[in-house]
Amino acid sequence: MATKSLKPIKGTPNAVSTQTSNEALKMEPLPYGRDRAETVGAIKMVMGQLPRTELIDETEESLHYVVATKVMKFKDDVEFLFDDETRQIEFRSAARVGQYDFGVNRRRMEDVSERYRRLIK
Repeated sequence: MATKSLKPIKGTPNAVSTQTSNEALKMEPLPYGRDRAETVGAIKMVMGQLPRTELIDETEESLHYVVATKVMKFKDDVEFLFDDETRQIEFRSAARVGQYDFGVNRRRMEDVSERYRRLIK
């Protein structure tokens, strides 16, 4: 079975993904907790703590959030893909417009990753 894929990022410096070959925009996937239910619950808890964040789509294997930036209210898409085979969470965070985000998407996902790892310990 092929590995599930997230929507590719454009390659501009206003996005990060665990599934890009562009090293400057790449982040490492997150490990599963005990099982998928705990893992999904932990991601939902972490994302629920972020301001201006709304869950807009949920499937059995993915979550899609929209986060509005603080000042200009630009919309960023944050997606998580839960892979039971690898027991990892693939993710991407990308601005919808523009080319540069002053590192907002990377900092957000570093924060999400850190909070998530603390929750599943």
